[in-house]
Amino acid sequence: MRSIRYSKFTEEDYGLTAEDLMKALSEFFLQSGFEDQYGAPPLDLREAIRQALLSGELVPLEELQKLTEEQFDDLVDRLLEKLQTEGYVTTPPQGPGKEGERQEIQVEATDKALDFLGYKTLKDLMGSLGKASFGAHDTRELSTGVETSGSSKLYEFGDTMNLDVNTTLFHAMQREGVKVPLDLEYEDLHVHQSEYQSSCATVLMLDCSHSMILYGEDRFTPAKRVALALAHLIKTQYPGDSLRCVLFHDSAEELRMQDLARVQVGPYHTNTRDGLILAQKLLQQGKKDMKQIIMITDGKPSAMTLDDGQIYKNPFGLDPMVIAKTLEEVSRCKRQGIMINTFMLAQDYNLISFVKKISELCKGKAYFTTPYTLGQYLLMDYMTRKSKMVH
Repeated sequence: MRSIRYSKFTEEDYGLTAEDLMKALSEFFLQSGFEDQYGAPPLDLREAIRQALLSGELVPLEELQKLTEEQFDDLVDRLLEKLQTEGYVTTPPQGPGKEGERQEIQVEATDKALDFLGYKTLKDLMGSLGKASFGAHDTRELSTGVETSGSSKLYEFGDTMNLDVNTTLFHAMQREGVKVPLDLEYEDLHVHQSEYQSSCATVLMLDCSHSMILYGEDRFTPAKRVALALAHLIKTQYPGDSLRCVLFHDSAEELRMQDLARVQVGPYHTNTRDGLILAQKLLQQGKKDMKQIIMITDGKPSAMTLDDGQIYKNPFGLDPMVIAKTLEEVSRCKRQGIMINTFMLAQDYNLISFVKKISELCKGKAYFTTPYTLGQYLLMDYMTRKSKMVH
């Protein structure tokens, strides 16, 4: 039986904090941005708080049963106000509601809320992985940078003057003996070596075609969790890196991370080509040592934008023209030194065939995964990748 730790009871909202609410409402913020496949509208935040309370995970149900309906509604309102006061949500101007009825509240998650959700998601994912460490992107190359993690070496012209004082003095004393003053020669100079730690620009391509929520399986919400976790990981552990997000469907557009919760999965096809074109443009804007695209998809390319701006669509099989034009963009990525790592949420034969071609062209990795293990595979790849600097 799963154990539940209740907040200590007090007369002030049962001791519930805004952080307690955010933990309980994390799924709401991840899933409320789009209608389900049957067109059901998303819940408003007040109703989400009601359901969280009635689940019994925040307050013992026997305590809530002592409240009148009006007292319970007042409690929900106070908790909603607490989220606003603490800066987790903002409420845009609402239209007039019916007299005597509480109005549905549509809210916008703030950067603070997204950062919290990213931290929680990352913590949950890392907990499921067991021991793991954060850090910069280590490579196999050694340099003489500021951060020291290797042995010292004889100084050569062009090295960073990160002087290893102990080795330098010891080498001089071996040559001249112990005396004061000690004459240092050029050949006495030794500098610290450190593992070269490169910076990386990443574009996360998210497929939001209709298949991502078909057949009763939500594949898009896990993808959003991973996006939030990656954003938090990069912000806190890899401050020299950058992460940008591209949605691809009938076309493609850049998505601000703070808008992720409001993304809708619609009746779209899969225009992988437009996603790759936009991803390349975004990566060209950042001057990083390494550039990579992480693509999360569950379907083969089935659409492309023609020269006249029209969207050509063919959801049946592998369309030769769509595949050829898409692979042209993959080849351009290869010429620019951009690695493409693909995470497939389905094992359709046509999708596997296409992704294999991407991996062959770009020397990237392909993962056959599920919505439940996606974050583990992706985060492990991001943290343990050993890459040389792109020249």
